[in-house]
Amino acid sequence: MSPHLTIWRWGPHMLVSILHRSTGIALSVGGLFLLTWFLLALSGGAQGWETFAGFLGWKLGPVPLILVGLVALSWAFFQHTLSGIRHLVMDIGAGFELRTNKTMAYLTMIGSVLLTALFWAVLLGKGA
Repeated sequence: MSPHLTIWRWGPHMLVSILHRSTGIALSVGGLFLLTWFLLALSGGAQGWETFAGFLGWKLGPVPLILVGLVALSWAFFQHTLSGIRHLVMDIGAGFELRTNKTMAYLTMIGSVLLTALFWAVLLGKGA
């Protein structure tokens, strides 16, 4: 076990740092797969697009499991973006005070959930 794990107390700033890495991986793998399939479907003509749209459930309404995956991927995007902004603020030398750092970590997590909810509310609201 690394010695630093016994010295530091667990906090929200540590969680946001771990989430930043894991959401980056999720966006790289899941987002790249989805984007690649989307672009191939666009270039593949009507049949390719029908397959892609059918998988996502756009023709018959949202498929619950696929919808959960898309919501999770969009949450990962917002979490990674807000966490990146937090890291940028810290890179310029601000936000290192413990209270400020924890506040920014909480705002990152709350903001990503709120932005995801807003995004899907608007997206699903336009389909109705």
